[in-house]
Order: sequence, then structure tokens, then C-alpha cells
Amino acid sequence: MRIDMKTILKLVLAAAVVISMTSCASLKKEAGEYHVNAYRPQNPANVQVKISLKNQAMYVVEGDSALMVTAACIGTPSNPTPKGNWRILSKTKYRRRQSQPGRGYPMGYWCSFYSPAYGIHQGWVHPYPRSHGCVRIHHNAAPKFFELVRVGTPVIVRDSFPEDATIGKNISRPMDYGDPEWPPHILNTNAVFHLYKGPIYANGPAPKIPRS
Repeated sequence: MRIDMKTILKLVLAAAVVISMTSCASLKKEAGEYHVNAYRPQNPANVQVKISLKNQAMYVVEGDSALMVTAACIGTPSNPTPKGNWRILSKTKYRRRQSQPGRGYPMGYWCSFYSPAYGIHQGWVHPYPRSHGCVRIHHNAAPKFFELVRVGTPVIVRDSFPEDATIGKNISRPMDYGDPEWPPHILNTNAVFHLYKGPIYANGPAPKIPRS
């Protein structure tokens, strides 16, 4: 079969469009991925959680070691995340919102800290205050945090911490907060609590926190 030059050019252009679309899709997928390392504590009794409101970040530390550093979505000015020295009160892996609006919405890996109504949990992490006072962390970080803390672990919420200038200075932030909601077969089942498939702990010792 004879193919003229005009047809060949059309085929080349069509292939270029397909490649371009595939590349854009891959880039969007990669932009939506989020990864943070978590390191096994030497003594779980010495673990502390520090939540920086200004940096919208959470630092899980053990002495001068950074066990996990992750971006966090905090409460709005009208529904602020409560500042103070608290402790983990309870842990519930499979939890859903109990009140309206949004009853039944997943809030997995729930760790209450201020009262039974305020917790650190899995959710969309916007780059600005968005929650009703809870602290949301990415679905890839929530299972790791859940394993790092236990009932009684101190949770300190302040405007800022010295760690903001060191381990929190160039913190990685999720880019998928604007993605569509999970489809019903995920959102309304326990599949939503198993979105992260990787390991909990990274190999090796936790990195030391630099002095600012």
C-alpha cells in the first residue's frame, strides 16, 4: 500500500499528540504523589509530636532525632487548631465523621489529642488552613504517624518551633489537594483506609535535627 507524504505527516503529528498527552498525565500523577519517611523510635516513650501552625507542619521527634516530618492542614481562624500541650487520648484506625455535615466521611488513622472531637487524621492537605480544628495529614503519611504514636504521646501545638528553620524550612507539600474525591467504591468502603501500600518505616536510624 502506498502512503503519500501528507498522510505520513498526519500520522507523525497524531503520534506526537498522544505522546504529549501521555506525558502530561504522567506528570500530573507524579505531582499528586507524596512521600515522607518515618523512622522507628528507639524508645516510644520519648516520642513527641510538634505541630507548627505558621509553618503548617508536623514534626514527630525523639530527642534530637526527626522520626517524621510532614505537611499538615490546620484549622481555619474561625475554627482554629487549639494551641497548648496535649497528649494522644485515643487511636482509631477506621474512623468516620460522626456529625453533620459530612457524616460518614473517612477520617482514618484518627488520633485524638485535645478532646474526643479534635484529632490528627488522614485527609486532604491544602496549603492553607482548611479544617474545623483537626490536623489533617496525607493518606501516605497517616499510617506511619499512627504507628509512631501511642496513647499518652505528648502533642504540642504552637505558632512556631525552632524546627521550622531547620527540618521544616523546605518541607515537601502534597499537590493532590485539588484532585477529585475518591470514587464511591473507595470512599464508602474500607479501601479508603488502605490507600498507602508501602512500608511503614524507612531503613536506618532517624536523621538528627540540625541546630539553627
